[in-house]
Amino acid sequence: MIFQEKTITLKDGRTAILRAPRPEDAAPMVQYLKDTAGETEFIMRYPEEVTMTPEREAAFFEHLAYSPFDMMIVCEVDGCIAGNCQINFGNKIKTRHRASVAIGLTKAYWNLGIGTAMFEAMEKLARQREGVLQMDLEFIEGNARARGLYEKAGFRIVGMHPDAIRQEDGTMCALFAMQKKL
Repeated sequence: MIFQEKTITLKDGRTAILRAPRPEDAAPMVQYLKDTAGETEFIMRYPEEVTMTPEREAAFFEHLAYSPFDMMIVCEVDGCIAGNCQINFGNKIKTRHRASVAIGLTKAYWNLGIGTAMFEAMEKLARQREGVLQMDLEFIEGNARARGLYEKAGFRIVGMHPDAIRQEDGTMCALFAMQKKL
């Protein structure tokens, strides 16, 4: 699926563009993924685990463009990738009422309204899709910033997986499941 481009104004007055990823975004996206993975312990991977090549990322973008179940939104600010989010719709009879969402932002772009705008866009997509009744996501214990954003967007904790995440230093963290009914 392709996201229809949208321009938003950030809290600092700059303009951001929410749009579908393009082939020329592949190399910058790989770097963005490495950067965000190194900025916080709350991303599901470490920088060295970002092993995709720009060619594989470009192929993934092409898959997304033709997928009836998956969509990615890239946030571009001043020509740079500031964040991205993805929505995946269930494609089986038992799960087609669900949409799973994920989001990431480069630390330099936190607190500017990008996360809120991306969640609004994903919710709009979910509400437009026939039969979708809920949106689901997960976050790592201790990520108060993300939890606050998700709760602001209307998500509520519905479950917890104790010790689901093991940080590099050996710290065990729970993985919380959140859900928003549509």
